[in-house]
Amino acid sequence: MRRGRIFFLLALIIVIGIAVVYILYSRGLLLPQPTGEAINEPVFTETPIPTAKVVVVTQRVQRGDIITADKLDVVDYQADLVLPIMYTDINQVAGKMARYTMDPYTVITSALITDSPDTEQGSDDALFISPGMVAVSIPITRLSSVSYAPQRGDHVNVIVTMLFVDLDPAWQTKLPNWTGNVIGPGGGGITEGGGVNPPESMTTLFAQPFRGASEQGRSENDPLVDETFYILPSEPQRPRLVSQTLIQNVIVLQMGNFLTPAEKAALEATQPAPTATPVPGSEEAQQQQAAATPTPMPAPPDVITLIVSPQDAVTLNYLIYGGAQLTLVLRNPRDADITATEAVTLAYLLDQYNIPIPVKLPYGFQPAVTALVPPSLPNDEIPTPQP
Repeated sequence: MRRGRIFFLLALIIVIGIAVVYILYSRGLLLPQPTGEAINEPVFTETPIPTAKVVVVTQRVQRGDIITADKLDVVDYQADLVLPIMYTDINQVAGKMARYTMDPYTVITSALITDSPDTEQGSDDALFISPGMVAVSIPITRLSSVSYAPQRGDHVNVIVTMLFVDLDPAWQTKLPNWTGNVIGPGGGGITEGGGVNPPESMTTLFAQPFRGASEQGRSENDPLVDETFYILPSEPQRPRLVSQTLIQNVIVLQMGNFLTPAEKAALEATQPAPTATPVPGSEEAQQQQAAATPTPMPAPPDVITLIVSPQDAVTLNYLIYGGAQLTLVLRNPRDADITATEAVTLAYLLDQYNIPIPVKLPYGFQPAVTALVPPSLPNDEIPTPQP
């Protein structure tokens, strides 16, 4: 019993001691007090980055411009990034010609300027042509160019459409051949009416077409009357039409004509200087609106330039001078698949799309339909603007 009281008193003393320490620590009485002496903390000083002077342009410089001193300035540049091709003195650059167009604060290097204006620099458009490829222009219309939708960087396919006729292999002329008479030695000549004169003394063999000569025909036997007839064509040979995909996934370099340096300079000279916008409805705004001249609409493009292989360029050139018609179709630039297509002829059209040949009936339309004429719509007529 006495031993239990001793343990109880010891536990009570320990609990009271812990409580006293906690109270003193929470009030800061047990924390070390400052001695009044300064504590030396490490001070970090920023090391300056070494710089060097380089020459930059202070305003936009066009390709081919002579760079004057008022368009240049010297700025600080990180020294370890300065290359030997950069310039540090304005006098080294002033009077040089710009090889490329430079935006403000472009660091000038030796590759951007040249001494002689006669040095061959090439066009900026040639930079878009990959090695091993060439650019070729082909004629277009609104229908053959997807209504002028393709622009630089678009991907297109080229479809070719051609007409074929039968030729005489020896003469390379369109069949059928013309008929004529062959006059042998001692034979008669040809009269005005197409008949043969009485035999005369002739020593030369020659062919002479007579009046009313026609295409070469063929003989056919009519089983109903058991007679042989000589059949002649009622019209010249009709060409046979075929259409097929020629080239796929080619890139457009330019829609329309490229601007010459003189045209670019004239275009930049006509750009209006920026002016303050007048308050709408004010007298100044009304005067500007009255003085504004309408901008003439440019003529629609009639050529497009494509980036193709050298062999495809020769093929396109041959087809253009051969009279073939070229049509462009626009495609997704992310679609690089090459699709095998079948050439479309009249036989393919009838078989593939199940188009029947109309049956000859004992009745028909009146008036007779001999040509496909699209209907005339009111919106097709463009009104003439009145002055």
